[in-house]
Amino acid sequence: MDVTKPQEVVAVAALASDVTLVINNAGIAQRGGFLAADSKEVAQRIFETNFFAALRMSKAFAPILQANGGGALRNVLSVASLVNGGELAAYSASEFTAWSLTNALRNELAQQKTQVLGLHMAYVDTDLTRGLDAPQSSPEEIVKRALDGLESGLDEVLADELTQQVKGEMTAARPSYLPQLF
Repeated sequence: MDVTKPQEVVAVAALASDVTLVINNAGIAQRGGFLAADSKEVAQRIFETNFFAALRMSKAFAPILQANGGGALRNVLSVASLVNGGELAAYSASEFTAWSLTNALRNELAQQKTQVLGLHMAYVDTDLTRGLDAPQSSPEEIVKRALDGLESGLDEVLADELTQQVKGEMTAARPSYLPQLF
C-alpha cells in the first residue's frame, strides 16, 4: 500500500475491519536546509509521507478501532521531532508536526478509549542506517520497548538513550535544539 494515495488507504481500511492496532511507520527523509533551492518541493514530498499519510491512516482507522473496543494507534517518530539542526530541515519539521498530530489524536481519541502512543527513537540498525557512524539500537529492542509501552498504557516511549538525552535536555539552560555556541 502507498500511504500517500488516499484511495489505497481507504481500500485497506475497508478490508481490515478487525484491526485493533494501527502503526504509522512510513517515513522518508532528504538532506538539506530550508534555504536550498528545492526546499519547498522537498518539504511537500516529505510532509505528504511523514505527516499527511499518518493523518490519513488515523482518520481511516479511528472508526474501526472504536468499533473494536478502542485499540491503539502507534505513531513512530524520530528523535529529529525534538531537535532540528538544519541538515534534515524538512524531515525534522515533518516529524515535529507528526509528534503534534500524535498529541492531538491522543486527546481526540481518548473518548473512544483508543490508546495513542508516540514512539520516539534515534538510529535503528536497518539497511537505511548501514554505514552510519552512530550508535544504533536493534530493531528487536525498539519493538520490545514499544510493546512494553503499549501494555503499560504509556502515551510516549523514548526508545533509546540518545532520544532520552535529547528530551531531557529540552529544559536545560541551553537546550539541544538551539545552536551550540562556540
